[in-house]
Amino acid sequence: MSALFPPAFLSVFLLICSNVFMTFAWYAHLRNMAGKPWYLAALVSWGIALAEYLLQVPANRVGYDVYSLSQLKIIQEVISLSVFIPFAVFYMHQPLKWDYLWAALCLAGAVYFMFRSA
Repeated sequence: MSALFPPAFLSVFLLICSNVFMTFAWYAHLRNMAGKPWYLAALVSWGIALAEYLLQVPANRVGYDVYSLSQLKIIQEVISLSVFIPFAVFYMHQPLKWDYLWAALCLAGAVYFMFRSA
């Protein structure tokens, strides 16, 4: 698959997919399994997290050829917030807040510092 797409693009794409699974594994049980025992929610979350790891590990391996470790981490953090905000608003029915914008601006600064010497 990496022959079809540049490694930088493939890594980011896989990290986006991974983060969708991660976000659901970490938070969807709060809505879907609120009345179930916590250990049941943990087992379901672990199953979802397996899919996340099956995407995240190759994403980081492919990405490590073109990004530094620090750059991979900050890319993941930006993707994490970019996936979390729509999840929180549309799936968990949380209000859209200005704090999301401020957090994104802080991450933009972090991206600058991680990539400025590249």
